[in-house]
Amino acid sequence: MYGEGRAVCLGSDIDTDVIIAGRYLRTKDRSLWAEHVLEDLDPALAGRLAGAVVVAGKNMGCGSSREQAVIALKEAGVVGIVAPSFARIFFRNAINIGLPVIEADLPCTDGALVRFDLNEGWVEVDGARFPARPLSPRMVDILAAGGLVGYWRSHR
Repeated sequence: MYGEGRAVCLGSDIDTDVIIAGRYLRTKDRSLWAEHVLEDLDPALAGRLAGAVVVAGKNMGCGSSREQAVIALKEAGVVGIVAPSFARIFFRNAINIGLPVIEADLPCTDGALVRFDLNEGWVEVDGARFPARPLSPRMVDILAAGGLVGYWRSHR
């Protein structure tokens, strides 16, 4: 599974409460979540996420276990997330929702072209290739199916 997009750089320890603030969780309107994703970090970020690969620091997605954080990023158009480490529940939520998560330690420049191949286990930033921690074949299959629901439907 392959993906690419322009980098949006974030720091370390990006909390799920920062990804989508609790005040927006009174609604199930995913487009509203996408509109307000990461606004407490930077109100302009949501507008830069369509087609982007988020490149974060360590411990991406720490905090509460809300899957709405992953959904908000996916609905905003994020193609994938690269970080040296993820909170485990955030990582599994991303796989289950169908948003690629790649464990790799990368330099980041906003706007750099980021490409990744989950089957081969690499990430490129402006042509420089870095190894990525491989996902299990089943995780790649779940992502390719658009998430756990799609995977389940195709294997009934």
